[in-house]
Amino acid sequence: MAYDVARIRSEFPSLESGWAQFDGPGGTQTPRSVGDAVASVLTGPLSNRGTIGVSEERAEAAVHGFRLAMADLVNGHPRGIVQGRSATQLAYDFSRHLSKQWGAGDEVVVTRLDHDSNVRPWVQAAERVGATVRWADFDPATGELPVEAVTAVLTDRTRIVAVTAASNLIGTKPDIPAIAAAAHGVGALVYVDGVHSTAHELPDIEALGADFFTCSPYKFLGPHFGVLAAAPELLETIAPDKLLPSTNVVPERFEFGTLPYELLAGATAAVDALAGLDGSPDAASSRRARLAASYTALHGHEEGLRTRIESGLAALPGVTVWSRASRRTPTLLMTFAGHEASEVTKRLAEHRVLAPSGNFYALEASRHLGLGDAGGLRVGLAPYTDDDDVERLLAGLASALG
Repeated sequence: MAYDVARIRSEFPSLESGWAQFDGPGGTQTPRSVGDAVASVLTGPLSNRGTIGVSEERAEAAVHGFRLAMADLVNGHPRGIVQGRSATQLAYDFSRHLSKQWGAGDEVVVTRLDHDSNVRPWVQAAERVGATVRWADFDPATGELPVEAVTAVLTDRTRIVAVTAASNLIGTKPDIPAIAAAAHGVGALVYVDGVHSTAHELPDIEALGADFFTCSPYKFLGPHFGVLAAAPELLETIAPDKLLPSTNVVPERFEFGTLPYELLAGATAAVDALAGLDGSPDAASSRRARLAASYTALHGHEEGLRTRIESGLAALPGVTVWSRASRRTPTLLMTFAGHEASEVTKRLAEHRVLAPSGNFYALEASRHLGLGDAGGLRVGLAPYTDDDDVERLLAGLASALG
């Protein structure tokens, strides 16, 4: 079935504002079904989880539904799905959990392609225990992170490799399966930041070889929090600091305090919204199968729009596009000769086009590109981006640079 972007856009009340939203990598707009799911759980009978009474049962159902939905999304096990305040918080939590077993002489590998949330927690954890940090650099000319850049810094003392599935700054998608295989070859664990990639690529943690995989529902139409996926058997080997009366059951042992049941329901609705992007009426298919069909349709839609944007940018004076990797998401970082990126962002806003500027917490990547802390202007596509949005973007850029 053809990708019906008009139908999809009709499900997003926020798009009635008239703005063209190219800020998807920072957080997408939310469909009505997600808001309805949040409101239904929050305003209906609700209490702490349990089996006595409708309020407890509704809380239990929200948690169970969330774990099933996220397991379908990442091709994991429901018992391996951990909810957290954010992907950043989860990285800090697990860096503390795992570094209890590290010491002097141990090593961790991070990359300069990553968002700082998958860099600084590991660097700081290593510093606390006297472990060594080794850096894998990407090629600033191509935007590529070669597998060899990671394997070159692996040793038999490597304890973890932290790497992004896709750069939130320039879109580069490294070869995660090959990196994971090399890391596992020296006995290291692999922590994959999938926050940006999940909005554009259907995750498969088994195929990726990820021991840990994180994502954030608000990057793919859902509410604001983070999710970590891992094999339940691996989680069983990790002992977090926790309150004495709190459960030791996996995955709950990693979830501190009462869960946000209404947000979990919203995340479930977001996964269902993703599964319905292609408009397939085949309700008999599994949710995972519907997700696969929808992501295939999404790829075609986003690639067509990205090609149009890149062609339009090539015709504009003084534009440098830093997103150059052979495999990348439809996310473009650009700078402009004679114009500050932040000023171009303001000029676009006059046309009701939102395309923010900055380093977007990919600080190491921005500096490695030679862009310092200022970064550039980032254009990111989302499922609701349409041809009119693209035309307004290009017209706004032509006006700002003319």
